[in-house]
Amino acid sequence: MKYCVAKASEFLVITGAGIKEMKIAKKAIIWPLQKYRVIDITPVNYTFEVNAMSAEKLPFLLPAVFTIGPQPDNESLIKYSKLLSHHDRHSQDVKELVQGVIEGETRVLAASMTMEEIFKGTKEFKQEVFEKVQLELNQFGLLIYNANIKQLVDVRGHEYFSYLGQKTQMEAANQAKIDVAEAKMKGEIGAKLREGQTLQNAAKIDAETKVIATQREGQGRKEEIKVKSEVKIFENQREADVAEANAELATKKAGWSQLAKMADVESAMAVAIREAELQQEVERKNVLTHTERLKATFLSKASVDYEIKVQEANWDFYKKQKAAEAVLYEKEKAAEAQKLAVEAQQYARLQEADAKLYSKGKEAKGTLALAEAQGFYLKTLSAALGGDYNAVRDYMMIDGGTFKDIAKINADAIRGLQPKISIWTNGEAAAGGSGGVAMKEVASVYKALPPLFQTVQEQTGMLPPPWLGSLPGSTSQMAKTSHRG
Repeated sequence: MKYCVAKASEFLVITGAGIKEMKIAKKAIIWPLQKYRVIDITPVNYTFEVNAMSAEKLPFLLPAVFTIGPQPDNESLIKYSKLLSHHDRHSQDVKELVQGVIEGETRVLAASMTMEEIFKGTKEFKQEVFEKVQLELNQFGLLIYNANIKQLVDVRGHEYFSYLGQKTQMEAANQAKIDVAEAKMKGEIGAKLREGQTLQNAAKIDAETKVIATQREGQGRKEEIKVKSEVKIFENQREADVAEANAELATKKAGWSQLAKMADVESAMAVAIREAELQQEVERKNVLTHTERLKATFLSKASVDYEIKVQEANWDFYKKQKAAEAVLYEKEKAAEAQKLAVEAQQYARLQEADAKLYSKGKEAKGTLALAEAQGFYLKTLSAALGGDYNAVRDYMMIDGGTFKDIAKINADAIRGLQPKISIWTNGEAAAGGSGGVAMKEVASVYKALPPLFQTVQEQTGMLPPPWLGSLPGSTSQMAKTSHRG
């Protein structure tokens, strides 16, 4: 019996006598016939790179870090104790279990979404993965404390995100250039417009000032002439009593009136001429201002069009370059596959040659063993026959059926002819008695031997062994044969 207390991040799992199934506690007395285990509920980080595929069959890597640990409630701790407490929290079994659940749910979810939905809705995608994985981990008593899904990564050979980023960069760069060109165009047009308006307003003010000055000058002259005329009229009235003075005054008045009218006409003509000159100057300035504005407008537009054409040409070149690189990569892969196929064929041929070599070696060993066995057989047979070569040869011919084959070949050769046939008999064929019957069979066999030996001797020059029989005149021939042997 002992008293156990768990740490802050641990629980005691107690089983045994007096406990129905198991008991979860932070501290308890362990009685005899009871066992306990300490489980640690500290979360553990699991880092994975999940290979997934979108609804468009585009593969990608999903790097993720999950912080997972046992749930601190009683029911979940019982599940965890039953299923996983016998494993170390950092063991490969637990990691493979968690990885299998995460990869399975992530792949199923990714297969139901397009790449655009995954890329744009990263937060929603993370929440969906979190919920589905948590649902599966509940049966093991595990809880996801945190899930960090990193940036999606391309699989080698599928540069979707790389191309998408390049496209975004090019679009942003092109838009920035267009915005700069438009701002530059607006700035140049605004500057030219302000400059033209300034010149127009200045010219207008100058013209108005000159017209007003001319009008004031004419009115001043008119008032001066009027005052002078009234003074003269008043003087003439005063001198009206003098006729001569009146006549002279009338003459002068007529002259002065003529001069005044001429001055009025000249003043009016001068004002009109000056107005025409100022109007002409204003029109010329307006034409120049309009010309500059048109130049600024069309020149800026041409510059923008030029920049757009240049960027479009660069984009076409980039697409063609990437297409060429893709074709080159496919050809390289095809060449590698062909190389691997050739290497496989060479390896198969090498294995076949090795098999043939091994088979030939085994056949050679078998032939050698057979030759050694035959040599041992001949050596034993020769020793049994006293070393007589002729006896060994004749025994092997008889054992191999050579004489029978020779007789058959000769019979086939003379078939249809009328050969000379010798029949030997001992003249006792008609003898009776049991002894005669027994010897009859032996005599019939022995009678067949002389013609057979004679035929063999005529065909091959070989004589029968002395212990088997001899032919007339064969002594000298046998001696020669023995000498040759």
